[in-house]
Amino acid sequence: MQLTVWTYEGPPHVGAMRIATAMKGVHFVLHAPQGDTYADLLFTMIERRGARPPVTYTTFQARDLGTDTAEIFKTAARDAFERFDPDLMLVGASCTAELIQDDPGGLARALNLPVPTITLELPSYQKKENWGAAETFYQIVRGLATEAPAPKAEGAKPSCNILGATALGFRHRDDVIEITRLLNQMGIEINVAAPMGATADDIRRLPQADFNVVLYPEIADTAARWLERQYGQKAVRTIPMGFQATCEFVREVAALAGVDPEPVLAQHGSHMPWWSRSVDSNYLTGKRVFVFGDATHAMAAARVAKEELGFEVVGLGCYNREFARDVRACAAEMGVEALITDDYLLVEETIAALQPELVLGTQMERHIAKRLGVPCAVISAPVHVQDFPARYAPVMGFEGANVLFDTWVHPLVMGLEEHLLTMFREDFEFNDAAGPSHLGGHAKNEAAAQPAPEPEFVPMAAQATTQETITVVNWSPEASKELSKIPFFVRGKAKRNTERYAAEQGLETISIEALYDAKSHFAR
Repeated sequence: MQLTVWTYEGPPHVGAMRIATAMKGVHFVLHAPQGDTYADLLFTMIERRGARPPVTYTTFQARDLGTDTAEIFKTAARDAFERFDPDLMLVGASCTAELIQDDPGGLARALNLPVPTITLELPSYQKKENWGAAETFYQIVRGLATEAPAPKAEGAKPSCNILGATALGFRHRDDVIEITRLLNQMGIEINVAAPMGATADDIRRLPQADFNVVLYPEIADTAARWLERQYGQKAVRTIPMGFQATCEFVREVAALAGVDPEPVLAQHGSHMPWWSRSVDSNYLTGKRVFVFGDATHAMAAARVAKEELGFEVVGLGCYNREFARDVRACAAEMGVEALITDDYLLVEETIAALQPELVLGTQMERHIAKRLGVPCAVISAPVHVQDFPARYAPVMGFEGANVLFDTWVHPLVMGLEEHLLTMFREDFEFNDAAGPSHLGGHAKNEAAAQPAPEPEFVPMAAQATTQETITVVNWSPEASKELSKIPFFVRGKAKRNTERYAAEQGLETISIEALYDAKSHFAR
């Protein structure tokens, strides 16, 4: 466990809360001390849910450690059942309560509650939030989905389960709506969508479907593999994010269901193929993009960026190490080295070194990009309240492809308008110190331009990379001022090219002459 100001994932009991909160008729009794009960805020403030999560805390205090904390848990579990009358109980311990070893599972069994009670063993000091959600969903499925599938009636439509959507998931609510609509257009019935919106009875019906659609492998892959071993249910694992991937998804589903995919593909209704080929999008080709998030969204976003929008993916990574092998393979296909880390400071260092023109990431990368003066679009949890929009905004399916185009391209388009403001450079509103308008307006922007130096020489240092060496290159005050006159949307590229040229020429300081020599060199 690492102490840090920010974290990409919480402890595993937060993942268990996401499952309990997503489902109906489920209650989670968490053995936790005072101070570990902050998780209500995640759902009521960030996701803006109208009700608090179905979680009861034992909330023992320091003075209780010398008494019977086991009895405190039993009382809390008994009271929670009588008050909420759930169809399914989950019991577990937070990271702190785990240390006192009260055995919540054994204590709950001793109560003989008249509903299924599932014990969650969540090793808080080895695992994290997504693993906790996956383990919780798997234990629920394994504990309840015990009925063998019934024989299908003659002429019955093919059916499937949609697995993986949870509370606090990035656009999970809208993704399920979009994929349900798409499957229904193909003549496929939805047997159960779980865990989001599912009841205990729904979980019992999971084996009745012909196959499973795994939208979020971080959450549902473990349960889907168990269903495949136990009942022979095949699983669709293509993530329908982007136009091309959605077409692949439709064909894979059609093959399992025995239906014709062409009618749905012929009337997809997505604008992404046209927009990405349009004249207005040509100037976006080759934009340098850095992608980071959970493995599912990061890999899908990187493929959309490269294959559909023509961006250059200069960096790709994820924070959930369970999928590191998949991310490394995806990064190798794109000619980059994967960044597998949960240290946001290392992510920030990497972004600063790569100098991308667009960042696709989490709420963490949004803050990092803002500090560095780079446009950013959020593609993955963890997210903040603005990424739970009141409007319909999926990122999967054909409509999701439209949302992706708008979300990623608009920051770049707005950035292009900045060059029009250079003619008003001396105006109090539009000078470089005010910062690009699409990155926060009047906030001081230290990345967009360097202020005029003091009479004494104040160098602008940069890391210029050649194939063999890394050289520290300084900018003269005159060259820094001249660089600031270059329009915003190409300034970063001009700076990188000049530093590369200076490193190749062995220059220690970039002068105005060196700046123009570099311009001539790359123009040729």
